[in-house]
Amino acid sequence: MQITDIRVHKIETEGKLRAIASVTFDGVFVVHDIKVIEGSNGMFIAMPSRKNSRGEQKDIAHPIVTDLRVELSEKILGAYNELQ
Repeated sequence: MQITDIRVHKIETEGKLRAIASVTFDGVFVVHDIKVIEGSNGMFIAMPSRKNSRGEQKDIAHPIVTDLRVELSEKILGAYNELQ
């Protein structure tokens, strides 16, 4: 599975949220609402999530293998940094 497109939209509000990204895989599957967040240890991504009936945040979609999570993070943060 290859990442074929990344679109990052910068957020100009206060708080830790810096951008929202959409990632397309193999030109046929897209994941929207990946958040770029500025944390105390630097920038990171958070996969799209929603609250369950107990009020806990649960990912809707997420990488199962570490290599893909690392690749997603590097490419999304790289695209975000190009906006600066």
